[in-house]
Amino acid sequence: MCEIAELNSLKEKILRYNPDCDWALICDAYRFAAEAHAGQKRHSGEDYITHPLAVAEILTEVDADDKTIIAGLLHDVVEDTECSGEEIEARFGRDVAVLTEGVTKLGKVKGRTKSEQKMENIRKMILAMATDIRVIIVKLADRLHNMRTLQYHSSEAKRREIAGETLDLYTPLANRLGVFQFKWELEDLALKTLEPQVYRRLLQELASTRKAREAYIDEVIGLLGAKLKESGIEYKEIYGRTKNLYSIYRKMLRQQKDLDEIYDVLAVRVIVDSVSDCYGVLGIVHSLWVPVPGRFKDYIAMPKQNMYQSIHTTIISPNGKPLEVQIRTEEMHHVAEYGIAAHWQYKEGKTNVKPDRKLNWLRQMLDWQNEVKDADEFMASMKYDLVDQLVYVFTPRGDIYELPYGSVPLDFAYRVHTEVGHKAIGARCNGNMVTFDYVLQNGDIIEILTSKNGKPSRDWLKIVKTPQARNKIRAWFRREQREEGVARGRELYEREVRSYGEDMAAYLKSDAIAELAKRFQFANTDNFFQAIGENHLTVTAVINGIKDEIKYEEPVSEPVIRPYAENKGHHGIIVKGADNVKIRFGRCCNPLPGDPVIGFITRGAGITVHRKDCVNVIKGEDPKRMIAVEWEDAYDTNFQAEINIVADDRDRLTADVMTAINDTKTTINTVFARVMKDGTAVINVKMEVKNNSHFDYICKKIRRLKGIHEVKRVIHASDNHRSG
Repeated sequence: MCEIAELNSLKEKILRYNPDCDWALICDAYRFAAEAHAGQKRHSGEDYITHPLAVAEILTEVDADDKTIIAGLLHDVVEDTECSGEEIEARFGRDVAVLTEGVTKLGKVKGRTKSEQKMENIRKMILAMATDIRVIIVKLADRLHNMRTLQYHSSEAKRREIAGETLDLYTPLANRLGVFQFKWELEDLALKTLEPQVYRRLLQELASTRKAREAYIDEVIGLLGAKLKESGIEYKEIYGRTKNLYSIYRKMLRQQKDLDEIYDVLAVRVIVDSVSDCYGVLGIVHSLWVPVPGRFKDYIAMPKQNMYQSIHTTIISPNGKPLEVQIRTEEMHHVAEYGIAAHWQYKEGKTNVKPDRKLNWLRQMLDWQNEVKDADEFMASMKYDLVDQLVYVFTPRGDIYELPYGSVPLDFAYRVHTEVGHKAIGARCNGNMVTFDYVLQNGDIIEILTSKNGKPSRDWLKIVKTPQARNKIRAWFRREQREEGVARGRELYEREVRSYGEDMAAYLKSDAIAELAKRFQFANTDNFFQAIGENHLTVTAVINGIKDEIKYEEPVSEPVIRPYAENKGHHGIIVKGADNVKIRFGRCCNPLPGDPVIGFITRGAGITVHRKDCVNVIKGEDPKRMIAVEWEDAYDTNFQAEINIVADDRDRLTADVMTAINDTKTTINTVFARVMKDGTAVINVKMEVKNNSHFDYICKKIRRLKGIHEVKRVIHASDNHRSG
């Protein structure tokens, strides 16, 4: 067995619980890390190797196995040195490589914001946790030592950022995993950084009342111990503990009280042999002191998701103040101190340490977070997922579900299954019908009524409380809008291609469309059609690309001549110098009477009328084929116009817009609405108008509606969008 002086303390701590450890391999890992970090210093000025060694020692506090200890020694090697994960795997095995990779941050990616980088690192860590739960134990130990030495960091802003992240992410994770040893110290160290004056004041006040607290607890323990012996109930231990500073501080804030007004700063803990003894002790406690109504919690019958089990009851103690009593078995106490570490499968001789069914919430959280792309939304969702205040409800079959406090039946429906949420049409609570905004209570039996024709409502976004339910509802609407956009784009594309006859018929085939999508840099044809349907790509640009590829030329012939009288009063256009021509209007710019216009001689198809500022005119159409045109004074036809409306999203918005347009006696051809990420709605309407004045009148009517930001005429393939 190797002897390295710096490892004496670590060796002693490991042998205490694991005398059969592979000490030679642990020494080898230390040498490897020391060599890799040679020359590196911490903010304190110490050699960097002191940090991974301290992390390894912290891991012994939760009886970590050899591989986890080795991962603690190597956890910064890949991130901060030239060593690779492959080297670690070759020397220390696959499990150690997976653990070190799980706690290694991603390299910086150009173009990503700091928030996005942080989001991806957290997502990577959660994914690694789902593979091997020991990843987060190493990460918590790493964070704990960094917090213990945070004072050496020169930047106050950075210290506060690290402390804030610890409270937002790592202490809730430690709580969910039941590793309370780490949780309490991390919370207190974060408080010390974020609220140093409060931290010092609480320490001083607790120190000044220490003797009085000890005397008070001794009195309670004496009375309870004597009564237990008298009743024949044997106990392993009875002791008192003071809640950690951060818990006291949170209670002071929540109740708006000073420390001397917070009575449950202390708790008495009773450790016994069996579950039946737990309930026996509870009866004795309630016979000695008056229980406080509503302050009894049975976490033995209904364990927390972090596997915590104990009975909590609050009584009025000898001095007339409330006191919490916690009752548990030795095994429960071990789990309460070490959490998930107490259930690692390596203790059963298994090597793959995956979360068991008790940690299904981790898989669910991973699935939910993968749907979130926005960094701020991701962090908000993470904080909500890890919230400490929970409510426990049941299905009619007796399955238990844990939800954040304040959740409603729709949150429960989406927790059961996405499709249950989407198809929900009603809810029963304890056999009675309740509304979707009913706040769930502990012990409620919830039944969700569904219909195959059911679908989400936008109102649900205002009702649900969990980010998971909200994200799934938004995803449903995004998918629905995408399908509408794809269908609309396909229709526009196919109609335009067919208008060119047999010369372009090949571009209606799926393989040709797929090649076209690839040329315009879309991953698939659905994305290509969606871009056309949502006006991000114009059909004109696509058609021009096709014409260039196949060297398309329209037949060389004179414009089709027909009596001018047939056109008069029909198209509304006079062609200077030509009395008998066929007229059509460019779909790229949809000119309206009042717009400056120009004609373009299209061989075999007469004259196409464009706006003068149309890109197809400006960017190189043959000037020799241009011809002057003007609007007639009188005509009896309507013209296609397209309008985009940007407004605050609200109920009946689209209906109000449609009503405003209908009031002007205008024919509406198509309406397409979508909600943007910033909460605004964009409505696209195609309609038939008489002229510019008619169009402007419609725009004024729409602008008078509530919450309208912008009303703009859409002119495809044009650099100039004319505001209405």
